[in-house]
Amino acid sequence: MNENSEKSEELLSVSNISISFLQYTRGLRQNLLKVISDLTLDISTGEIVAILGSSGSGKSLLAHAILGILPKNATLTGEMSFKGKNLDQNLKENVRGSEIALIPQSVNYLDPLMKVSDQVIGETVDEEDKKTKKIHQRKVFEEYGLGEEVDDLYPFQLSGGMARRVLVSTALIQNPDLVIADEPTPGLDDKAIEETLNYLKQMANDGKGVLLITHDINAALNVADKIVIFYSGYVIEIVNAKDFSGDGENLVHPYTRALYKALPQNGFHLYEGHQPIHGEIPEGCVYYDRCDHPTDCCKTLNPELQDIQGKKVRCHRGHRKYSR
Repeated sequence: MNENSEKSEELLSVSNISISFLQYTRGLRQNLLKVISDLTLDISTGEIVAILGSSGSGKSLLAHAILGILPKNATLTGEMSFKGKNLDQNLKENVRGSEIALIPQSVNYLDPLMKVSDQVIGETVDEEDKKTKKIHQRKVFEEYGLGEEVDDLYPFQLSGGMARRVLVSTALIQNPDLVIADEPTPGLDDKAIEETLNYLKQMANDGKGVLLITHDINAALNVADKIVIFYSGYVIEIVNAKDFSGDGENLVHPYTRALYKALPQNGFHLYEGHQPIHGEIPEGCVYYDRCDHPTDCCKTLNPELQDIQGKKVRCHRGHRKYSR
């Protein structure tokens, strides 16, 4: 989807990440609720990777884990590295907002009591530092069509599109290597969605890695190089966006194929059932109850994420698709 994929270098590697929350149930009993299980992915420079999952599935917690801002009752296991270094809490705090930046899903993240330019500039050491940062802020604003008159406005004085551009500018002010866009399109009209996705494309073309977290399959297919399919807390398939084509013959997992067939242009085929909610995940495959071709082992054994023909798939029958 971008122009720099052939010269890419690995930025972020996430391996077997699980996130659980300690909760209290009746009788003050402690319960460990696992929300993300065994999540694995990687992102390279100049690449857009989209995590595609339903609303409320917990996928945004990955962004919080990468940034080191999970709540205190969260337990994080697994490994993460950033530019070849172990991404522990100290490194997360050092790179957060500078080398790794977040575009939040809501414009409510803007402080209603601060002028826009002051929020983007942030803290300054002295007047000279403030002047230098002001020049840089104005340059970034100009790149996103925000004139000088915007600098002295408060968030409530901005249109929805302007506020979204301010959020993008805030994320890019430190020229990060990795940008995490958390649900950037909900509530936007078609023009604003196109504008936002074009921003992400430009970031990738500038050599940045982009992690797009979304439930909008059309948005993901429009900009992403790779699609990570997220279902009930598990990554069940990682495929190239171009594999969502034809009859979906290059898609392996039955849920991924069902998603593709549910698109309006593919007949809008709907499948019965729903995703298991957190706390009610079955012992075996999370897709067992909805699968058209389950096996006995699917009911009791959760499949590993395995490499199949250059793809990553969590399915016991995955190899059979390529062994016919």
